[in-house]
Amino acid sequence: MKKKIEILAPAKDLIQGMAAINSGADALYIGAPQFGARSNATNSIEDIASLVQYAHLFNAQVFVVMNTILYDNELETCRQMIYQLYDIGVDALIIQDMAIMEMDLPPIVLHASTQANNRDADKIKFLKDAGIKRVVLARELNLHQIKQISDHADVELEFFVTGALCVSFSGNCYMSVANGERSANRGSCAQNCRLPYNLIDGNGETLIKNSHLLSIKDLDISDQIPNLIEAGICSFKIEGRLKDIVYVKNNVSYLRQKLDSFLEGEGSEKYTKASSGKCTFTFDSSLNRTFNRGYTDYFVNDRHNSIGSWESPKSKGQYIGKLIQTTGNAYEIENGELLNNGDGLCFINENNEADGIYVNKAENGKIYPNVLKEIKPGTFIYRNNDAAFIKIVEREDSAVRKISTTLVLTENETGFELTATDEDGNVSIVTLEHSKEQTKTGESIEENIKIQLAKTGFTPYTADEINVMFSQNWFLPISKINEMRRTVYDQLTQIRLANYKREEHQLVKTSHPYPETKLDFMYNVSNKTARKFYERHGVTEIEKAFELQWDPGKSRVMTTKYCIKYELKKCPIHQKDIVGVKVKEPLVLKQGELEYKLKFNCKPCEMEIWEKDAEFEIEEDHLH
Repeated sequence: MKKKIEILAPAKDLIQGMAAINSGADALYIGAPQFGARSNATNSIEDIASLVQYAHLFNAQVFVVMNTILYDNELETCRQMIYQLYDIGVDALIIQDMAIMEMDLPPIVLHASTQANNRDADKIKFLKDAGIKRVVLARELNLHQIKQISDHADVELEFFVTGALCVSFSGNCYMSVANGERSANRGSCAQNCRLPYNLIDGNGETLIKNSHLLSIKDLDISDQIPNLIEAGICSFKIEGRLKDIVYVKNNVSYLRQKLDSFLEGEGSEKYTKASSGKCTFTFDSSLNRTFNRGYTDYFVNDRHNSIGSWESPKSKGQYIGKLIQTTGNAYEIENGELLNNGDGLCFINENNEADGIYVNKAENGKIYPNVLKEIKPGTFIYRNNDAAFIKIVEREDSAVRKISTTLVLTENETGFELTATDEDGNVSIVTLEHSKEQTKTGESIEENIKIQLAKTGFTPYTADEINVMFSQNWFLPISKINEMRRTVYDQLTQIRLANYKREEHQLVKTSHPYPETKLDFMYNVSNKTARKFYERHGVTEIEKAFELQWDPGKSRVMTTKYCIKYELKKCPIHQKDIVGVKVKEPLVLKQGELEYKLKFNCKPCEMEIWEKDAEFEIEEDHLH
């Protein structure tokens, strides 16, 4: 059996979900009415049911995100919602809170969300043994670590491949709560990491002013797909349940083409695609033509390049060229002929801030902006709103997905019979009672019949092979041919949906030991039921979730693999040859009234962010 490899796309809503399927997604993840980690991307049960039907037609799956932490008074609502989702045919739930593992559930497949901070092989094996079918890995892992996890725990592994990065280990960011009682673990992240900060050293001197020091570039590891598959990944996830439809179609189609070339080439022996149908596009997808902050491969190939996006947390877009000069009320830009009326351009101004203009008119290589701003010659110009591209991609017919079929028209005793067989082996047969008369000219109308049968129009099918097998040159009215074609395909849709096999899994309560016996607040235990789950698995001490107990002013609010010292080229381990003068610690991030201290843990190669009144010892740099 070949292993199925899937592209997993975000769906903000029904329309975007259908567009993602049409662009080649093998699976979708979508928010329910409640309990998803994006509180402004919720959907009704009815819309999810429609999306499930549409996806299943192409053998694509729908996963519902229920990955917030839950409070005691929400558990029953959550359980009832899971039954509704099971009843409408949802394929799996993506969860963070272990209370769900304790509930009396229908036999629905469960995936562990990246919010559950899945980066330790023993814990991932524990989850698998507890009944979790798939684990969404932490984005900070490298290829070697992924391979180790895959060898250690025989469980499906999912990994992010494109989109925005969370600077914190997912599930372990408490900045929003500490600053205003909006919990990221409850779907209300305030994105404090995208704010501008001043960086102040231990002497009280400002090293960097007003820079987005915790904002990092977006992820693109699409060129690592073959290596990631070999390491054990079976699902490639695109971030973006809050992004627009053009972003979704662009990302999905780009990855579809990239993955297909691997599956049809070097991967064809061992791997296969996870759903049915073939896509055609009227646009050339390219990741930098929709929302992006510039790209990084993060840590998949270990720590090597800078990953910060300090000038701006906004979309940078596609690099066009340098500004040559300003003449009159227009700019001359390298490759300016690529620009169109309505494009949005961005650049970094003299204050090191992101700035932008709109193109009112582009002609003869000159760009006339809506506002003429002073831009220094040599400044890099990016296009972050590509008007012509958006116009093409937004069209419904810019990405079309069709299931291949073979049609055979034959005769029977009482008339005629049309058989449609699709690429997955489903068969639909319609019969037509009709008198058999020869054509008036006595000549065959086979070609004409084939032309009519090929008109699959707005159906999700193409007729790639058509055979007419008559013993004589029978006549058939065009209206009857069309009617048979319509019926055979309508029936085929019903047959495909009836033959769709959803995987089911009934949870059985387990009691194998959890790899830890003491859990601190970073395990996000926020209800009695989750506590019971851990206690049954041998945990003896459990701290309450941050949201229920934090001590304002003294808490650790983030743990991250991203390191400001490394970005400053002051890392005593990776950059010891170029460090020069060491920075005086503690380093402090300041934004108005907000103030944080940075703690560098060089052994695990992590940075912690603490509130300003926290007390901790500064590690000396003599670890190696």
